Amino acid sequence: MTILPIIRLGHPTLRLKAKPLSVAEIKSQSTQKLIKDMRETMLDAGGIGIAAPQVDVSKQIAIINIQKNNRYQNIPQFDECIVINPKIEVIDSSLRGFWEGCLSIPQIKGYVKRPKAIKVSYLNEHAELIKLTLDDFRATVFQHEIDHLFGRLFIDCVEDTTKISFDKEYEAFILDK
Repeated sequence: MTILPIIRLGHPTLRLKAKPLSVAEIKSQSTQKLIKDMRETMLDAGGIGIAAPQVDVSKQIAIINIQKNNRYQNIPQFDECIVINPKIEVIDSSLRGFWEGCLSIPQIKGYVKRPKAIKVSYLNEHAELIKLTLDDFRATVFQHEIDHLFGRLFIDCVEDTTKISFDKEYEAFILDK
C-alpha cells in the first residue's frame, strides 16, 4: 500500500464533479488498490474520512471511518464505509452545526450547519447497494465527504466567516467554551 499525496485548497481537481464508477470499474484491481491506498493515506493523516479527489483522482469514491484519534477525541464512532456513487436524501432539513476540518485545508476549522438527518444510498467496494439513515455528527461527516465528490469544500458552507479558525486557536479559544 502507498501513502498518497493529499492535494490542498486551490488545486483544480478539488473543484471538479468526480466521475461515477461502473460495477466493472469498482471491482477492478486498480480501484481496489486505490481504496487501500486512500485508507492508508487517511489513517496516516489522522483523518476520519477522505475522498478520491483529495488524492487527485476525480472518481466518486470516499472512505469514512469515524474513530477517535489525535484530531478527534470526543466523537461517536462508526465503522468504516467505502462510499461509491452516493446519493443523499435529506430527511430532516433542520440544521445542525459542527466545527469541521479537512485534510485538504490543513490546520483550519470552520463552523458549518448542515441538514440534521439524511438517507444515503451508495455502492460499497464490492458494488453492493448500501442504504443508511444518519443523523447529527455522522450525517455531517457523510455530507462533508460526499461534497468532495461534487467539487464542494466545507469552507464553501461556512455562513459566518468569523467562525473560521486555525486549529491551535480553535483549541485555545473555542473548544469546550
